[in-house]
Amino acid sequence: MSEQQNSGLTTDISMKFRIRGGKTVMVLPDGTRAIERKEAIVDTTMVKIIARGHRWHRLLSGGSFNTIEDLATAEKISPSYVSRVTRLAFLAPAIIEAILEGKQPAHLTMKDLLEPFPAEWTQQDAHFGTRQQ
Repeated sequence: MSEQQNSGLTTDISMKFRIRGGKTVMVLPDGTRAIERKEAIVDTTMVKIIARGHRWHRLLSGGSFNTIEDLATAEKISPSYVSRVTRLAFLAPAIIEAILEGKQPAHLTMKDLLEPFPAEWTQQDAHFGTRQQ
């Protein structure tokens, strides 16, 4: 057989691989999972950082610490990180629920959560791509 007859077909599919809840997930260019799984993939790292944000917010608002700097010193981390994580206490309930159930968009990462985001919940849905169609 000649090489032309045995060349076969090739299909290129643009995708990324992300780790979600300890499992690898294929993410297509539109942000959806390549293969939808029946069971949810809970990203425990995201859950923990949201819980930490709520805890730190409680400590600050409850008066245990007067400033972010005081809390950062006690936790032995940078005030900037404390500020970014504490902001997660103000995530929209629907986004938190999606993350807790493992139903967040496949493209959403912990790094995305730590970047600045809008205060208004409906704008957060658009910002993070969690708006339900």
